[in-house]
Amino acid sequence: MSFIALMFALILEQVRPLSEKGWVQTGLRAWITWVCRALDMGQSQRAWVVWLLAVAAPTVVTWLVYGLLLWWVGWPMAVLWSMVVLYVTLGFRQFSHHFTDIRVALEAGDEVLARQLFADWHQVDAMDLPRREMVRHVIEHALIAAHRHVFGVLAWFSLGAAFGLGPAGAVLYRMSQYAMAVKPQKTANPADVLQGVSEALHQVTQRAWHVIDWVPARLTALFFAVVGNFEEAIDCWRQHASRYPNDNDGTLIAATAGALNVQLGGAQLGGKGEAVGDEVDPPFSESLPGREPELGHLRSLVGLVWRSVVLWLVLLSLLSLARLLG
Repeated sequence: MSFIALMFALILEQVRPLSEKGWVQTGLRAWITWVCRALDMGQSQRAWVVWLLAVAAPTVVTWLVYGLLLWWVGWPMAVLWSMVVLYVTLGFRQFSHHFTDIRVALEAGDEVLARQLFADWHQVDAMDLPRREMVRHVIEHALIAAHRHVFGVLAWFSLGAAFGLGPAGAVLYRMSQYAMAVKPQKTANPADVLQGVSEALHQVTQRAWHVIDWVPARLTALFFAVVGNFEEAIDCWRQHASRYPNDNDGTLIAATAGALNVQLGGAQLGGKGEAVGDEVDPPFSESLPGREPELGHLRSLVGLVWRSVVLWLVLLSLLSLARLLG
């Protein structure tokens, strides 16, 4: 059932993708923001209660609906519910069109347009970026987006399905990501309260996100290694991933650098506003070993991502078949 739901969800998402700023995604973010700001008391102990209500409550509701449909209506409706939830939580096309537009602009030689598209995507100052640095940043941001929008969701969906939780794992991962993105915003007047979440709640959302993303990040890195240059990916992962404080993103970029044999990491870009969607900071102050980033590496990244998706589908289909035969 999990394989069927995933297949149809991926097809539907390709045919009719949901917008990152659509009413569904906006509604989910609004729920997270409202709960965090309404119930945040600035205390670490209560911060976990706020996080559980904001993230775990939708997850439990998703599981309960799945269970009721499975036992009272039948497995076809449970599969349909899983497909709908995956359609909402997966976001392949929510980032891929940004990547494609930038790649097309670079292939056409329009670097000014490519920089503008990248700046609009992640709200950073990219007007003075050299071509090589532009390609590097696009690769880094695209692979993190692919993990958070696709592979992380797949990992938690598969884990939840294995334990009979249906699509609840996908909701847990996506809502945790949204909670992680809610930042504290201090006003200019020290006497004013935080116009966002407290530092205590912010730290809780970051710790929870790190734990939830720990296994999916390493699974994605392993899949990239399997479908790419395995030996170089594993070596780069072991030698360089720990150099980033956020070792989840560091693992992904280190493994991808080895899998594609491309130099990743380097200086950060200066932000010019609050980014919409994933916030990605280049994880390494020094470049990782490999070839200098070239336009061809963008196509190689696309192939790496799609081969990893196929590998996920093959593994999930084998697990589903083994469960049926068992």
